[in-house]
Amino acid sequence: MVTDAVRELVFVPGDGDRLAGYTPGAHVKLQLPVGERSYSLIDFEPVSENAGIGRYRFAVQLEAQSAGGSRFMHELASGDEVAVSPPGNDFPLQLNKPALLIAGGIGINPLISMATALKHEGTPFRFHYAGRTRAKMAYRDELEQAFGGELTLHFDDQPETALNIAGLAASVDADEHVYVCGPKGMIEAVKSAMGAAGIAADHIHFELFTSAAEESGDRSFEVEVHATGEVFTVPPGKTIIDVLEAGGVDLIHDCLRGDCGICRTDVIEGVPDHRDVVLSDSEKAEGKVMQICVSRAKSARLVLDL
Repeated sequence: MVTDAVRELVFVPGDGDRLAGYTPGAHVKLQLPVGERSYSLIDFEPVSENAGIGRYRFAVQLEAQSAGGSRFMHELASGDEVAVSPPGNDFPLQLNKPALLIAGGIGINPLISMATALKHEGTPFRFHYAGRTRAKMAYRDELEQAFGGELTLHFDDQPETALNIAGLAASVDADEHVYVCGPKGMIEAVKSAMGAAGIAADHIHFELFTSAAEESGDRSFEVEVHATGEVFTVPPGKTIIDVLEAGGVDLIHDCLRGDCGICRTDVIEGVPDHRDVVLSDSEKAEGKVMQICVSRAKSARLVLDL
């Protein structure tokens, strides 16, 4: 346990072989009894994409509203086996560009690997990490030791240390890239502040660390697959992807959190209830596209271009 709610796990290959390398910001998908779950890889030493490595390291926060994934990971014991997919990366780092890294809570995980790579390459970076209290911040001591002057900590219970997102946005240089990982509210605030400061959209990178939570008042709605005319009912607690895949519809997706954009789908009829962090405000207002991994419907039925 690295905090009272965050557990570190280290996995090694069961067959004694080497594990696939990866780039900073990468994740792997674990096949758990409750379904597939993605976890970002952590490294305080540089890792090569082209060289096999001996272990994968994660930090998993136990979520009170967990569907079972974080609880399963917290209950694993030494010697237990889990199937894993090769690493993927929806949150890649531009290694040759100066960076502003902003982490909230357990969103620190992928940014550790980014900071490690940037420091190793000698690329300038600034690293801001916000948490509720000092005691709840995973790897705080290790981060201070590894990154020293590049790291600034922010604690919600100490107002004088508060994260000044507008101030950070005003300080971003033209060639600097911004990377943010954490709660949806933080990501939206950073995107808004950076946009207001005139930062180019392609210089703002983000990853939502948890899936969109079920909201009170969620109700069932229908989804019609335009190509076949099939109609599916999506109940509260299930996503469009959950229901359509269970019904045999072949879909392309990855993150299942609403931040990678891969499952973007055209809306032919109906009104989406957008819950992603990918689409712009104008795209959400227009309602012609949606991210079907997390978003729902305000209308009784959606007709999707699938």
